[in-house]
Amino acid sequence: MIDLLAQAQPDNVFTRAWWDALVTREESWQILPTAFKFTVAAILTVGLYSLLYRENRFYRFVEHLFIGLATGFSVVGIVWEPVLHQKWWVPMVGAAGTDETAMKLAYWPWAVVLPIGVLAFFVFSKKHGWLSRIPIGIILGLWAGQQFNAFQNRYLPQLADSARPFIPNQFTLSSRLDPSGTLTVPDAINNLIVMATFIVVLSYFLYSFEQQSKLFQRSAIAGRWLLMVGFGAIFGTTMMTRFSLFIDRAYFLLIEWLKLGPIA
Repeated sequence: MIDLLAQAQPDNVFTRAWWDALVTREESWQILPTAFKFTVAAILTVGLYSLLYRENRFYRFVEHLFIGLATGFSVVGIVWEPVLHQKWWVPMVGAAGTDETAMKLAYWPWAVVLPIGVLAFFVFSKKHGWLSRIPIGIILGLWAGQQFNAFQNRYLPQLADSARPFIPNQFTLSSRLDPSGTLTVPDAINNLIVMATFIVVLSYFLYSFEQQSKLFQRSAIAGRWLLMVGFGAIFGTTMMTRFSLFIDRAYFLLIEWLKLGPIA
């Protein structure tokens, strides 16, 4: 902590310059000073982390504020611009060509899409609630058809890739200069591990018959252990992501807001 304070910026929180910056605008066109904006963001950040202590009203306020802002951003930045405007309005009315983009012709049948989507809001009506089932049925039908295509393009190549050769044809270490089709000893070992993991994990989900064979029982146990290893790796990655977010917020509070250390 002493070393951190020794490297603090000249206008840190213990100096008058930091407090003066809260009420001083850097540019005349700014509505609020940058330091004041940072202070508001820091207070909201601390409010979110106050849940670690216990449930409180300030956390509730910050939570509702965050959800409201996120909802508003989603409506404008996610729903309107990339979806309704780019994928519905522009194809329907067309767009004039520029030096970089070609002209897009109008296709007015797109006008039918929005009224069908509006029918989904009849779910809040007791009398006309059945109308909301029309867009839901259309979406589910289209989604089901897309899933067949997605399964063919995404999962079938993975199933085909799980069958790998494990007998090396070149008893050397791997090299980038190896010609295509060369299977070295390290690659063969990796392929063998992939195939063995695939088989034992798959054997864990064989519920169609009773596993009386000792071989199947031990294979299922090994598959369960490998699943736990995989889930543990996923959980560890999730925790590392959370720590990365926490480190970013701690850097914001200590370095960018309080200026108690050098900017990286």
